[in-house]
Amino acid sequence: MFKLFKKNNEPRPLFATLGTDMHCHLIPMVDDGSKCMEESLDCLRTLQAVGYKKVIVTPHFQHPRFPNTEDDIVRRYEQLCKEAAAAGIEIKLGGIAGEYRIDSGFKARLESPRFLKIADKYVLVEFSLHQQMMGCDEMIFDMQMKGYEVILAHPERYPYLNIDGTRIEQLLNQGVYLQVNILSLGGFYGDEAKRRAFTMIERGWVSFLGTDTHNALYCQALRDITHNRKIEKVLEKYEFLNNTL
Repeated sequence: MFKLFKKNNEPRPLFATLGTDMHCHLIPMVDDGSKCMEESLDCLRTLQAVGYKKVIVTPHFQHPRFPNTEDDIVRRYEQLCKEAAAAGIEIKLGGIAGEYRIDSGFKARLESPRFLKIADKYVLVEFSLHQQMMGCDEMIFDMQMKGYEVILAHPERYPYLNIDGTRIEQLLNQGVYLQVNILSLGGFYGDEAKRRAFTMIERGWVSFLGTDTHNALYCQALRDITHNRKIEKVLEKYEFLNNTL
């Protein structure tokens, strides 16, 4: 009986159709993600087990909480690649990007931009979870004028973005891509974020799904939702751009 229970709860490769996870925090000890190399390697094993073939790592760049520099992050990413290869991990480490908070230090960053990009094209940005900083639209426009394609991370988690109003449609009309966290669909961030995530997908607003994996807790939640039939139906019905990366 125990063996049968165990087998039925093993992760399924549910996310194989997505191919690429384009949002996770697996560079050890640089933000609120992985705390050590072994945790990062375990998370990579989980991403492989749930179906991903490639991972793009996106550590936080946030002033002043995570004052990371691109050069240091690249060095740490190269070490992660070496450790993953030595551990025999098969999932492909497909590049290093960043999750850039539009905050009080972002305007200065725009004056001499060195963004780490997803697929050498997209820059992943995030807003504060509490309130949007004034001037966000102008800074996004400045990025676009410099040739960057902008992806907004987890809009379902910003309660001040009214999905029944015009604010998100304004962002879409501005050419901003939206990325929803897969774990939002499983209720990891609460019922309201879950409702908003499904609504955004159903309205055709979402271009990318990301795991936003930080640590072992996120990995366990990922393993659990591979048995979620409602999420499976979303992957069957809607097309996302992950597999173009």
